[in-house]
Amino acid sequence: MANEPLERMRLDKWLWAARFFKTRSHATQAIEHGRVKLNGERVKPARDVKPGDRLEIRVGDADWTLTVRALAMQRGPAPVAQGLYEEDSAGRARREQQALERKLAASPAAAIKGRPTKRDRRRIHRFTGD
Repeated sequence: MANEPLERMRLDKWLWAARFFKTRSHATQAIEHGRVKLNGERVKPARDVKPGDRLEIRVGDADWTLTVRALAMQRGPAPVAQGLYEEDSAGRARREQQALERKLAASPAAAIKGRPTKRDRRRIHRFTGD
């Protein structure tokens, strides 16, 4: 019985095993705050997930759309965890586009008005001759 493949498991435990969240409590909080949807609807952390289910996950600024391929009782290395799901190609393209936009966006320090940075101070001193 110990070697039988799993048919179902808790959603929060699967998210932890698939390495989307560092702890099960973080996975539980994300589910409760509506950042995880199972087959298009909000669910509770104890909801069972099975192979073939579709998940929409929001982790930070990244949106994941994926299909559950397998279940695992333990949290393993990243390559094993990536085998537990299959990412939607459109979702992957959208996530990569979001990452590119964040990379090309102006740094938050540039938008702040107030104290000059160390680099700005050096430029000011060089300009004023102090």
